[in-house]
Amino acid sequence: MRVVICLEERYCRTPDGSVWTKGPHSYGFWKRYLAVFDQVRVVARVLDVPELTGRLTRVDGPDVECFPVPYYVGPAQFLRRAWAVRRAVRRSLCPTDAVIMRVSSLLAMILEPELYATGRPYGLEVIGDPYDVFAPGVVEHPLRPFFRWWFARSLRRQCARAAGTSYVTRRILQERYPARSPLPGTSDVELDDGAFVRHRQTLIESYSSVELTPPDILAAARSAVSTYRWGALRVVTVGSLEQPYKGVDVLLRAVAQCCSAGLLVRLTVVGDGRYRASLERLATALGVSNSVSWTGQLGSMQEVRSVLDNAHLFVLASRTEGLPRAVLEAMARALPCIGTRIGGIPELLDDDDLVDPNDVNGLAFKIRQVAFDPARMSEMSRRNLATSRGYRAEILSARRERFFKHIRAVTEAWIKRASKQSLRSEPR
Repeated sequence: MRVVICLEERYCRTPDGSVWTKGPHSYGFWKRYLAVFDQVRVVARVLDVPELTGRLTRVDGPDVECFPVPYYVGPAQFLRRAWAVRRAVRRSLCPTDAVIMRVSSLLAMILEPELYATGRPYGLEVIGDPYDVFAPGVVEHPLRPFFRWWFARSLRRQCARAAGTSYVTRRILQERYPARSPLPGTSDVELDDGAFVRHRQTLIESYSSVELTPPDILAAARSAVSTYRWGALRVVTVGSLEQPYKGVDVLLRAVAQCCSAGLLVRLTVVGDGRYRASLERLATALGVSNSVSWTGQLGSMQEVRSVLDNAHLFVLASRTEGLPRAVLEAMARALPCIGTRIGGIPELLDDDDLVDPNDVNGLAFKIRQVAFDPARMSEMSRRNLATSRGYRAEILSARRERFFKHIRAVTEAWIKRASKQSLRSEPR
């Protein structure tokens, strides 16, 4: 059986037909679905380019293909291409495909009503919160309040109708976007592992998209070291600069406050995107350009680990998150971490290591507070490393495969029912 996966992603396609990405959703990511399904079709926006620029990784490969949706960025471009986008999304499905949508997603909002109208089951992987994505200060658009209401309302409806829902958080997203209650009077379907599920009953699962392997996780926590006595406090943040989501502007202002207060800070920003130039100008205006290094997009996890291992403190000042990969990867390197009270971050970090989003003063105070307390940094290191071990690949893959098996089972049951109904409706 093939699984069709719909998500809000943008890819590039070269003249030879190969599809590439700057993000994490490359071929290695999609291979995990092949543990249960025979083939994978990824439905996403695709831009045709004459050649590749920058560091990209291949998306398609053996048993993984990409079904292109007309490329657009933002509401205005979507409206101009709306008919073609809708047509492509509808054409991406065959009657015998299973469907999983990674949400919140505009493409999922197009597809889901048609699935529901025909009684066709689908699975959801809830990876973000549109209520936070469209919060004030995160997105600059005159229709931002409407988008916030509309996307959040649509996601609640999708979760209420889904045959299976998985969340990247343990409770945060579940509370805001609850899955539907089991429906009585439905027949049981046996899974390959002998477990039974009901073909119209929601399976609720929780797993992160991040899979930490043994090389990602340090063997021991960091010792207590008075970093400020040995020079600058080395701070690192990791994230895309394509949108202002990651709050790098907030972190730059907090670093400027720390420097003004006498704490020497060296910040490394890992990531790239269209907001990088404006952030570099902000660093210059704040007088901290000599204290900030911009690595751009790094090409391998080994390079990211090297940057993390050279730092004293990881900070993510995000305005919106699901369960951030960057924080987990930093925790696995036993780095003390500071984050914001947003999305799934409070499930990862102790409350004393959190600040409110957009709180420059609070973040600057927290950085100084941590920097001058080596015993606290050591305890943060120990606690973070222990938490990260709960996100090892072997733990998460078992939950993920159970979810995939459920979606496959309910889809096969639906196909059988549809086939029987078709036979009964044929004239004799």
